[in-house]
Amino acid sequence: MTETAPPAPPAPPLPSPVVGVVLAGGRARRLGGVDKGLVEVAGRPLVEWVVAALRPQVDALLINANRNQDRYRGTGLRVVGDELPDYQGPLAGMAAALERLPAGGAILTVPCDSPLPPTDLARRLRDALAGSGADLAVAHDGDRLQLVHALVPAALRDSLAAFLAEGGRKVEAWYARHRVAVADFSDCRRHFLNLNRLEDLTDVEDLLRDEGAAARPASDG
Repeated sequence: MTETAPPAPPAPPLPSPVVGVVLAGGRARRLGGVDKGLVEVAGRPLVEWVVAALRPQVDALLINANRNQDRYRGTGLRVVGDELPDYQGPLAGMAAALERLPAGGAILTVPCDSPLPPTDLARRLRDALAGSGADLAVAHDGDRLQLVHALVPAALRDSLAAFLAEGGRKVEAWYARHRVAVADFSDCRRHFLNLNRLEDLTDVEDLLRDEGAAARPASDG
């Protein structure tokens, strides 16, 4: 008599709601300390481009910012600052957002200097997470992981808080404590182009023009 394998346990439900988080809390040292999310590209602040791209993909949006919070509130979105002092990096912004996230949900994080994230970023990350047994999902552009283009469930809130309390700051070091699903975005690598130096400004504007994004009405943001 042939034994049949026991049925596989049901996959955990996909996180809901998904809250988009624009990470704009850094010092931007390579840009001379300007508030990077407010740098204008093709006539709009970088943060508005990111908001416009994420809005159709998520259930809600917020901005993580530690400076110029009133200006960021001008987008009409909730603005949250790091709970840790002295600009501790993107994990501090993720932690601040996770603290405000309903149980069962997840945050979809994008840096403020990456103005044209893929239009299916949320879907591909959710698909990578679904049935994988992983704890979170991260984008890969074909060359490298895009560490802060990530889907991070609320269940990781305590883990991240503990990591930060221990003095941890590196995103990859915290990810190493968890099972990470990788979503392939090698077909749209340019959408991860970001503004790290003033010299990158032309490349970012070219990307927006090539994708037709510069023609979108300002009301999208």
